[in-house]
Amino acid sequence: MADIKVIIPAINEGDSIGKVISELPKHVSEIIVVDNGSTDNTMENAKKAGATVLTETRTGYGSACLCGINYVGQQSKAPDIIVFIDGDYSDYPEELDKVVAPILENDIDFVVGARKKSLREPGSMTPQQVFGNKLATFLMKILFGARFTDLGPFRAIKYEKLKKLEMQDTTYGWTVEMQLKVLRKNMSYTEIPVRYKRRIGVSKVSGTVKGTIFAGIKIMGWIFKYSLK
Repeated sequence: MADIKVIIPAINEGDSIGKVISELPKHVSEIIVVDNGSTDNTMENAKKAGATVLTETRTGYGSACLCGINYVGQQSKAPDIIVFIDGDYSDYPEELDKVVAPILENDIDFVVGARKKSLREPGSMTPQQVFGNKLATFLMKILFGARFTDLGPFRAIKYEKLKKLEMQDTTYGWTVEMQLKVLRKNMSYTEIPVRYKRRIGVSKVSGTVKGTIFAGIKIMGWIFKYSLK
């Protein structure tokens, strides 16, 4: 059986993190929650649920993900697959097997869980999120010939391929950076439709005007940066 580790960046997800951890498939070898400055009981609840809990003092979604990757890189045995999922319970953790299936069955390098409209709970994505995803993936199609339809946070990648991406972004440009680098390095990829529901708590990005604008700038910045290479 493949060795699968899950990395969950989290900040103030005390009400949801335990649900996410408990609903991930039991064959996952390690669940790594990276606390990114929570002021609630996120860390305590993650530990109670059986996760490895790390602390990243540098703020930013990407910073938390990088912390998790660095931790995995220090272990004596490398995993086969790394899965990323948010800690807000908007995804369905039990769908992990569906997301990693293309890697295990078809030797695909990278899989994005695509939040198809027909599978999304009404109101689970804000209008600005929907627009931002459509714009970003449209530009990626025009500029790079990409087949992506979503920048969804629920994703899986072969660990050896992840290392080759040399991820850098410390903020919300993380997801699009990964997809752009997969394209640039000619890695195989696909999307798997996943369900999506209203998150528990308030989004740190789409829940604020500042967060939405900042994320949009970062995402567009990465796309145009790579279009000039």
